[in-house]
Amino acid sequence: MAKFGPSDELQGAEFTEANLKGARFVECDLSGVVMRGVDIQGTDIDAPWLGEAGASLKINGVEVAPYVQAELDRQFPGRADRRAEDPDGLRAAYAALERIWATALDRVAAMPEGTVDVSVDGEWSWAQTQRHLVHATDMWLVRSILEREDFHPLGLGHTTDPLQSEPNPPSYAEVLEARAGRVAMVRDYLATVTAADLDTPRKNPHNAEHPETTRSCLHVILEEEWEHYRFATRDLNTITNS
Repeated sequence: MAKFGPSDELQGAEFTEANLKGARFVECDLSGVVMRGVDIQGTDIDAPWLGEAGASLKINGVEVAPYVQAELDRQFPGRADRRAEDPDGLRAAYAALERIWATALDRVAAMPEGTVDVSVDGEWSWAQTQRHLVHATDMWLVRSILEREDFHPLGLGHTTDPLQSEPNPPSYAEVLEARAGRVAMVRDYLATVTAADLDTPRKNPHNAEHPETTRSCLHVILEEEWEHYRFATRDLNTITNS
């Protein structure tokens, strides 16, 4: 099977009558791709940034991004509030997330031992997802809003290979403790945040030249929570049905 990595010069390439059946694209930039007369039956596309400002996806000339976002909001009650603008709205949005994660954690606890460490199609396992959300909280709350660098050692960043083995991996109990601590940190911050606080300028943790506000940092946290909840529960369904 041919493999193409980040150094391959495929930008602007043209594929004519090429057989790409069963091909898999992971974390690839397909923006601006044009497909004409293609057979896409059974195609599965997961684009977390679909629906953001300027993001567009047309199928047969129909802009489908708004329909996708509306359907996701229907499937996941509370998701529509992830862009709340005021303190009360943000508190309610995070409380909704805490409830749906609590239900999912109960579901996982009732599944066979070892489920939390199962990777589906090379994606993060349930436990790794919890660790990534610890990292996301550290990036956007601890670093950007609180302006501290005391990152939790169990956090996993985007560059971490889901299948990379660790010499001394943490126990699931340790992961849950770390996650609960960061969830409480966000909850406690939201409990006292004011409308004026939300407009305070912040540094983007990935690019200091790209300004943020407290509000936009909190929106990233909410977006990360919802997207990874969707990924994680999707994989739980796969495990259950396998």
